[in-house]
Amino acid sequence: MITDRIEQLKKDTDTLLLAHFYEESDIQGVADHIGDSLKLAQWGQKSEASTILMAGVVFMAESIKILSPEKTVLVPDLNAGCSLVEHSPFEKYLQWRKDNPTGICITYINSSAAVKSISDVICTSSNSEKIVNSIPKDRPILFGPDKNLGRYLSKKSGREFKLWPGACEVHVLFSAKKLFTLKKEHPEAIVIAHPECMEEVLQYADVIGSTSRLLEEVVNNPAKKFIVATEDGILHNMREMRPDAEIIQAPAEGSCACNQCPYMKLNNLEKIELAIKNKTPEVTLDENLRKKALIPLQRMMDITDGKSVTWPDRFEY
Repeated sequence: MITDRIEQLKKDTDTLLLAHFYEESDIQGVADHIGDSLKLAQWGQKSEASTILMAGVVFMAESIKILSPEKTVLVPDLNAGCSLVEHSPFEKYLQWRKDNPTGICITYINSSAAVKSISDVICTSSNSEKIVNSIPKDRPILFGPDKNLGRYLSKKSGREFKLWPGACEVHVLFSAKKLFTLKKEHPEAIVIAHPECMEEVLQYADVIGSTSRLLEEVVNNPAKKFIVATEDGILHNMREMRPDAEIIQAPAEGSCACNQCPYMKLNNLEKIELAIKNKTPEVTLDENLRKKALIPLQRMMDITDGKSVTWPDRFEY
């Protein structure tokens, strides 16, 4: 079986296989660790494996390479991109920073290594509130590239943000109107949503949080029914951990019954087997770019660990 071959290849090649929650269940089944962007970055940095295969999207593999340049970092498919990366091209993001030189720029981890390199600090949906709270009250905040996450954080923190106009193509498809109807049909259900969703959807959520936070809610909340507004890959974990509960994905606009990330779904077991066997596709970064991108990514790690950080007075490029 292909899963047996992958397990053997991992041992033979000293390869750690990481998978995001949004991957298909068969990929999650062969992964050494499954998690959200923050956990994957932490596991990649702490692992002693010489090779790491990131079954997710390319920006996640870039983050691991930024933190661990000595490791070989592989992906199953180099075409596994991200709409947020596409919506934040480097030159335009650079001009945005130049136009707001005194602002501290928080960049969501769903971004390219190049965009990270001109940011002050990175965040994930798991640690974003902690990152915001670490920034001095007298400093303006720029937030990109996800405007929905930024709007949610601005509202929650009570601080004004200047938002980059990007959005996740998966999370914006959830229908607030259909969710309202579904909630009326299942009044006992707990509605949980990712903060990348539109504000109109979040208003109906009982719990808003990262993929790991939503999974935690399903595991710990004794409710027997949940409506989940995020990519459907996480439903596999939820159903495994709560077989006694009914897990319903929140409805999308149009006739589609579910929301899937097309980039995550480019990966499959066959590509994973070939990547480990052939040590390709490999994610590599220019060393100068990597060092620049490391600064904001390490700030994120330090703040997450409760360490103090220093902030630049203004943006210089």
